[in-house]
Amino acid sequence: MKLALGIEYDGSAYYGWQRQKKVPSIQDCLERALSTVANEAIAVYSAGRTDAGVHATGQVVHFDTRVCRSEDAWTRGVNANLPADIAVRWMAPMPEDFHARFSAIARRYRYIIYNHHLRPALLVRGMTHYYRPIDASSMARAGQCLLGEHDFTSFRALQCQSRTAYRNVHYLHVNRKGLYVVVDIKANAFIYHMVRNIVGSLLEVGCGNQPEGWIAELLACRDRRQGGATAKADGLYLTAVEYPSHLALPMPMSGPLGMME
Repeated sequence: MKLALGIEYDGSAYYGWQRQKKVPSIQDCLERALSTVANEAIAVYSAGRTDAGVHATGQVVHFDTRVCRSEDAWTRGVNANLPADIAVRWMAPMPEDFHARFSAIARRYRYIIYNHHLRPALLVRGMTHYYRPIDASSMARAGQCLLGEHDFTSFRALQCQSRTAYRNVHYLHVNRKGLYVVVDIKANAFIYHMVRNIVGSLLEVGCGNQPEGWIAELLACRDRRQGGATAKADGLYLTAVEYPSHLALPMPMSGPLGMME
């Protein structure tokens, strides 16, 4: 039997999604909780492997199991065995050919920036503080050259091992909501550090260090060393993973991020 789960987490205390030796990871915590409920070893596969410190409201995983448990057991029961900063939000039975990563057709990320000259004290693990004034409209205009399919070498981490840097960006929105600047981006998939590198370069435009046309030049030069600094992990959220409609997977619950809509 194959099951899918929707997972939400605060990644601040973890060294990323992927299981690692001697350091805490989201995957390890989830597999331990599922194995306790199933009374057998469970291995999970995710739609995306988020970096250390990155959060999620819409992560999707799947796993195979030989045991039958109620929906309540796979949700509330698993949550009872998880730390407070990780939660199962829904469960759905899936066809045998489903794969959380390879069946996905798009991913959505949100990056939240608190833009004020003084640092905040509350919710600091869920956003990035940027003290210089930011022109969100300028960032939005500059980012439109990234729409469509391109070689995103200028926005991939130097240690990225993906076979290709080509990705298809469906939309990129930058909006100011009071003291917050919110970047929303959707693509068929993302390469390592792609979102954080895009945000870091857009911030160079937003604070006036670079003209709006610089992003297009950066995309064309295919040289990561020419781009802005990688934005911090703490403001980044995996908000949704999209699948073909016939799978009818539940939509993620936005939670506190809904206040940014």
